[in-house]
Amino acid sequence: MRLDVDKERLVTTMEEQAAIGATDGGGLHRLTLSDEDKAIRDWLRDEMEGLGLDVRVDAFGNMFGRREGTEDLPTVLVGSHMDSQPYGGIYDGQLGVVAALELVRCLEREGIETEHPIEVVNWTNEEGSRYQPAMQGSGVWAGVHDIDEQYDQTDENGARFEDELERIGYKGDVPAEPTEEYEAYLELHIEQGPYLEEGGHDVGVVTGVVGFTWGAITFYGEADHTGPTPMEYRRDALVPAADVITQIRRIPGTLGERTVGSTGYIDAGPNSINVIPGEVTFTWGFRDPSDEVVEEAYQRVLAEAEAAAEREGVEWEHEERMRAPSVEFADQCVEAVAGAADDAGYDSRYIFSGAGHDATHMTSLMDTGMVFAVSDDGKSHNEAEHTSWEDCHAAVTTTVNAAYDLATEEP
Repeated sequence: MRLDVDKERLVTTMEEQAAIGATDGGGLHRLTLSDEDKAIRDWLRDEMEGLGLDVRVDAFGNMFGRREGTEDLPTVLVGSHMDSQPYGGIYDGQLGVVAALELVRCLEREGIETEHPIEVVNWTNEEGSRYQPAMQGSGVWAGVHDIDEQYDQTDENGARFEDELERIGYKGDVPAEPTEEYEAYLELHIEQGPYLEEGGHDVGVVTGVVGFTWGAITFYGEADHTGPTPMEYRRDALVPAADVITQIRRIPGTLGERTVGSTGYIDAGPNSINVIPGEVTFTWGFRDPSDEVVEEAYQRVLAEAEAAAEREGVEWEHEERMRAPSVEFADQCVEAVAGAADDAGYDSRYIFSGAGHDATHMTSLMDTGMVFAVSDDGKSHNEAEHTSWEDCHAAVTTTVNAAYDLATEEP
């Protein structure tokens, strides 16, 4: 049978969650471990308990809501994240958690029991905006990151991760690791790109996730007066930074059709109109489906930085803050998503994700798959992010039925 998602209920739920941390521009400002994050966690706990789920919170704040199965079989995990970027959108990963709630609601409404247990999950700090790295909670749970090292991460104001987790009351008492076998993980996310909309597709069947490298470069020059200091005496840290930032924009065009690169953060000091910059830090980020291409981009930016430092007579250093390999999703999950879309009559497209997701870390533990919802104009991580309720409904319907298929044993 096919499960029918109540569109009106879906919209209401999305609007309820979007009200917590809402911005004047119609977006969402709900940074991890903030007061708004606590409020949405409290809301989610109430929703899960209201559905009769057994709720647990692990030592890193990851939230799980369990619905038992009829057989002693591995669990099907469904969800995403509820934190947002600064002044981001209301759909991002939030639609994925709401989809997991809708799965349980549909099963409860129809009185259906599944052979496999089902768990709803909300991962801690997927965004990586307040604390780095991104996909932090799922990375700890999957054993990619050491939990004590992540506890010691601080935000720009010096607030320590573990302290903030305790402050909001979501440092749980169960280990932040799998304690049983899992059958599959399914995650719904908005595409955050233009391909589905450009092709006129209703839903995306995700086949994998790009690999990426994130890091920072710092140039150390000498602060001095902008007026009396002759040009030949200057050691301006901003000049090599500008050169390398320009190359970060140009490098992808020399490597691959799907290669992208960007600088998202710059800190120039002392940041005064009348002082030559003495120290400048900026970030790089490169992504591509090929790990070899990602490595080439990484080496190229380091070579550019070395050459720029030599030209300007300044010192430099770099730090690679995160590296994630590209992953391909399991056939059973891809087929479940494709089949659910077809059964519902949706026009689907196979697509590779250009953004990292918690699903990346799950591939080492269980079969994994993803569903993409259409992103209007491909916009995300800002208040203009938008997915129509029709497209939300299509993606949630696909996710719900794919997860139901994965949690059901053939007779």
